Amino acid sequence: MTDRTPDVDEIAASERLGGDRYFAVAILVLSAGLLALIGEQTQWKGNKGLLNEPAFWPGVSLIGMTVCAALYLAQSLSAKRFAAWDRRELLVWVRCIEYPIWFMAYVFIVPVVGYLPTSIVFCPLLARRMGYRSARALWSAALIGAVIVVLFKGFLQVRVPGGAIYEALPDGLRNFMILYL
Repeated sequence: MTDRTPDVDEIAASERLGGDRYFAVAILVLSAGLLALIGEQTQWKGNKGLLNEPAFWPGVSLIGMTVCAALYLAQSLSAKRFAAWDRRELLVWVRCIEYPIWFMAYVFIVPVVGYLPTSIVFCPLLARRMGYRSARALWSAALIGAVIVVLFKGFLQVRVPGGAIYEALPDGLRNFMILYL
C-alpha cells in the first residue's frame, strides 16, 4: 500500500460541506467591501513612486484577496456536496467569533473598571472557558493576569487608560492605581 498525495484536480473536485458556499460568499463580500472603501482609508500622494504610495500595498493585497475569494466561490459552487448545511456546521463557524468578542468586551471594560481588576477577572474566566476547572488553575490565571498588568504598566510603562472607578479612590491610591495598575 502506498501513500499518495492527491493532485490539484482531486483536491478541487473534493466534496464539501454545505456551509462552504455561505462562507465563500461572506469572504467575497467582505473583501470586495474593503476594496471599495480603500479610497476613503488610504491616499495616493502622486509624488512618491508607485511602490511607495500609501495606498499601493493595501490595494494589491485587497485585490488579491477579492480575486482569491471569487475563485474560491466559483470552486465552491462547482464542488459536490456530501452533507447538507446544518446548525452544527454553523456553530463551528460561529465559535470562531467567540474569542474576538471576549477581546472586545475586555477592551470596552478596561476604561470603566481598570486594567488590573479587568485582567484579574478575565484571565480566570478565559481559563475556565478553555476547560480549566481546578481552583489552582483559576488562581494561577488570576495571578498571571496581575503579573501581566504589573509588567506592562509598571516596568514597560505601557499607557493604558485608568478605570473610571479609580476616581472614587482616595487621592494617593487613585494616582498609584492610574500610574501603575
